[in-house]
Amino acid sequence: MADPKGFLNHGREVAKSRPVEERLKDWNEVYVPGSLLPIISKQASRCMDCGIPFCHNGCPLGNLIPEWNDYAYREDWAAASERLHATNNFPEFTGRLCPAPCESACVLGINQPAVTIKNVEVSIIDKAWETGDVAPQIPERLSGKTVAVVGSGPAGLAAAQQLTRAGHTVAVYERADRIGGLLRYGIPEFKMEKRHINRRIEQMRAEGTRFRTGIEIGRDLKATDLKKRYDAVVLAVGATTARDLPVPGRELQGIYQAMEYLPLSNKVQEGDFVAPPITAEGKHVVVIGGGDTGADCVGTAHRQGAASVTQLEIMPRPGEERNTSQPWPTFPMLYKVTSAHEEGGDRVYSVSTTHFEGDEDGNVQWLHLTEVEFIDGKLTPKPGSERKIPAQLVTLAMGFTGTDRENGLVDQFGLDLDERGNIARDADFQTNVPGVFVAGDAGRGQSLIVWAIAEGRSAARGVDRRLTGVSELPAPIRPTDRALMV
Repeated sequence: MADPKGFLNHGREVAKSRPVEERLKDWNEVYVPGSLLPIISKQASRCMDCGIPFCHNGCPLGNLIPEWNDYAYREDWAAASERLHATNNFPEFTGRLCPAPCESACVLGINQPAVTIKNVEVSIIDKAWETGDVAPQIPERLSGKTVAVVGSGPAGLAAAQQLTRAGHTVAVYERADRIGGLLRYGIPEFKMEKRHINRRIEQMRAEGTRFRTGIEIGRDLKATDLKKRYDAVVLAVGATTARDLPVPGRELQGIYQAMEYLPLSNKVQEGDFVAPPITAEGKHVVVIGGGDTGADCVGTAHRQGAASVTQLEIMPRPGEERNTSQPWPTFPMLYKVTSAHEEGGDRVYSVSTTHFEGDEDGNVQWLHLTEVEFIDGKLTPKPGSERKIPAQLVTLAMGFTGTDRENGLVDQFGLDLDERGNIARDADFQTNVPGVFVAGDAGRGQSLIVWAIAEGRSAARGVDRRLTGVSELPAPIRPTDRALMV
């Protein structure tokens, strides 16, 4: 145990953010560089080393949280990094982007603020990179088997790294021009600078993983041809079919899906554009959708110089503390103030868009909405609550409905889908087509980054077992496992 009295002697202290007026002038991460290390030993000491660590239950990766908390408390960074990497291929991603269901399940959180698990995690991995404790793990021998991984998001990268280290020859196919999937183009730079992806890719290259960008399976290369080239295929193509808003005026110019808008600002940071083709500069911006992607749109619009930013959510405003219907250790729906929300803008709950209004040139100018309330379990418009707000740029961040069907990949492979439109798979993550596996959102549906990595690791075990007859790779989850929620 780190410190038997740590949770009694020290309160919760999180990473410090840079002042709003400073960070709005750049695209760097919002946190003060180096602010965590001086406080992280005390924060790690708050871990109680519980007899039954429910944080393990909250995390689908099964992270050994009490163990690396103890090492962080003692500032044994090499041992902490080893324990961290034992279950997680990319802790620098989860330490920055995961909403930390482990903290919701922390036993200390029953009656005190939970341990800052996420901050401890990112401190360990950043220190490990700094001290050279993250090195390529090159396999001792090659199996002679080949695997294609389609998609380079967290699920695809995790599967590829596990299979490469098991001795298979792995090639990752990505339809975009750079590796990283939504990590690269869906996550703004101010949440995670892309240098973190770049150095992991270099580690994977050194281990033997090969990368093929600008190739879309189903269009540029037929799925049947891919299957002939490789002994196994892992589909980690995500759930990229965005939910739309079929209301009058949707056809007006200036209304975009979030994943049409966000990647362009990231491409500016990559040097592809001087200015984004779609910008919020000087415009009244409305973001429809109250989740993390919506918040990413809010923060991006702020940095582009929007005249105003309004985020709409159809559901009621969540509470700031757990209610009795979401008891510990479930992952509760709470009111969150992200870094983007700290930077300004309005958040409006319990409203639904009725239609858009444009100018004579076909550009959106106004969004009409109505307040809604639950009546007999259904969201119902409130009479007399209709109004309109200025909207010269609208982004739709309402989630995703399933994997892409338009590129032909699903049909060319002849894959079965489940009732939710996801690619069906068995207990080994294998589809109805022998030798073709699926990992991540393509099989699970829209989910968290930590679940994507767990899926990639588990699918890698299924592939390895098919190719060799036996596997020592870990499988932290089953395809049917779900987060503990009420």
